[in-house]
Amino acid sequence: MMRKPKFGLNLLVAGATILILIMALSYQANALEDKLVIVTSYPKDLTGPFKKAFEAKYPGTVVEVLQKKTSAGVKYIQETAQGNTSDLMWASAPDAFEVLKADGLLTRYTPKAKGIPKNIGSYPINDPDGYYIGFAGSGYGIMWNTRYLKAKKIPVPKEWDDLKKPVYHNHVGMSAPSRSGTTHLTVETVLQGEGWDKGWASWKEMAGNFKMVTERSFGVPEGVNSGDFGVGVVIDFFGFSSKATGFPVDFVYPTVTTLVPANIAIVKDAPHPQAAAAFIEFLLSIEGQELLLDPAIRRLPVNPATYAKAPGDFPNPFKDKSIGAEVKFDVVLSKTRYNIVNSLFDVVITYRREDLAKAVKAIQQAQTALSGKSNPDAEALIKEARALVAAMPVSESEAVDAKYPGVFTSDVFKKRKKAGVKVPPRQAEVEEKWDAFTKKNYADAAAKAAKALGMIK
Repeated sequence: MMRKPKFGLNLLVAGATILILIMALSYQANALEDKLVIVTSYPKDLTGPFKKAFEAKYPGTVVEVLQKKTSAGVKYIQETAQGNTSDLMWASAPDAFEVLKADGLLTRYTPKAKGIPKNIGSYPINDPDGYYIGFAGSGYGIMWNTRYLKAKKIPVPKEWDDLKKPVYHNHVGMSAPSRSGTTHLTVETVLQGEGWDKGWASWKEMAGNFKMVTERSFGVPEGVNSGDFGVGVVIDFFGFSSKATGFPVDFVYPTVTTLVPANIAIVKDAPHPQAAAAFIEFLLSIEGQELLLDPAIRRLPVNPATYAKAPGDFPNPFKDKSIGAEVKFDVVLSKTRYNIVNSLFDVVITYRREDLAKAVKAIQQAQTALSGKSNPDAEALIKEARALVAAMPVSESEAVDAKYPGVFTSDVFKKRKKAGVKVPPRQAEVEEKWDAFTKKNYADAAAKAAKALGMIK
């Protein structure tokens, strides 16, 4: 007779427990705001799966994604700061977050996720001051179309120096750093890894072989995937995701590369702070980290345990310590000269690509003709031609000197999408001097190389 009440009591307790759990879960889901606004440079292939998974986990919250290039995203947050409607900034380039941090436009946040180490490669995963958080690793290198190279009998490139060789002339594509935060990091990585003068000389030699400088970073993997050109300078996940989704491509990290975290941060005065924090925790959760392995995403997780579920050929920076070991990336230096590096690249490469290609091609032809022969005069001319191409109108010390030219760190600085875009007078004056310097040097280099070629018999 006593067992029935006990059984009934157990059912009652169990029912109450289940009800409490349901209420707790319901409260957890409803504790977030009904909206989350993310400013990001990432394509829909990446943002889409995360948006879908987060909204499924928190059905009361709708994620709104504002897709903007990194520099445009930074500008947007700066310009809307007084009436901010954005919750998160989500992008690869740490120097972009440093700009927002310096402007006081980010909010400190300490993630609760466990199992994430302090560094990826030699670089801290999270901002030491707590303003932005790393969720994935980013490396920079070279992707290529395997069928394209085989058909044209072009060797597979492994290092940046390979892309300087005549065999790659008119077979390489890259975007401009002024249009892509990840491309800026690639350019800055070589400048830091090789030094200012040698680094710029390397970029010019490589650019002399470019078929095009694309208008957006996504244009590079698209060009390689389609075979518009055979080789592209890209961030790693472009190569990995293209390969994983069936394109005949591959990717390599050159020795001179870096490994830095891709980041997310809560914007100051975020209108939906609970949802913003929940999204960061979701990114860092086991579920979120494993989502990075999706074939269309293929980014390097920051939780080492996630790699147990990665494909066998997927790089693991926590085991392979060589990735990014050559360059200890200085994000403060990169931030300090961010605009001037972008403008210099556009003036000396993007907008003078045809002149540069002509000069580099002439040098290559003369050098090839000289191979195996002795002609000191021709050799001297070729050396002079190389020096003219390599020369920069700005020294390394000038690039970080606020007094020269201060316009590149001022509020009136304007990024040019095309050479003919009107910019403030001081900026125009400086860039016109750079352009005149560059145009003359490339013309003189081509002439000297042509003269050298004519001397070789």
